[in-house]
Amino acid sequence: MLLKLGMSVTPDMVGYVVRDMQATLDFYRQLGLPIPENAHLNPAGESEMHVEVTVSGYRLAWDDLALIRQLDSSWEEPRGRRISVAFKTDSPAEVDALYDKLTALGYSGHTPPYNAFWGQRYAVVYDPDGNTVDLFCAL
Repeated sequence: MLLKLGMSVTPDMVGYVVRDMQATLDFYRQLGLPIPENAHLNPAGESEMHVEVTVSGYRLAWDDLALIRQLDSSWEEPRGRRISVAFKTDSPAEVDALYDKLTALGYSGHTPPYNAFWGQRYAVVYDPDGNTVDLFCAL
């Protein structure tokens, strides 16, 4: 049942909770996200607790564990899959190349590239916090 409230709701941001801001940002930078090299540091050279970028009008944000615990003292780290985000490439060959690049850099692969029955070239890697990151392109 859809409740009509006379307003519109638009997805705007996906937020991650991270253990190591620099390691996480390095991973997503390798995916090609426009994250500045020192985004994990504030002007004084101290670690940032929140970093975000906008890609195609959509925000991705990363919050340090310390910030989350400051905002919610009852927060507990989840077990199992926390979130899965899919990144679309321009070609099936790019799915393979990106998977190979990330695993060569030491990131864990979960599912090597394959032609999925639903018509996509598909692969899955893990980010530094164990979140699954899907890579795909239409065949």
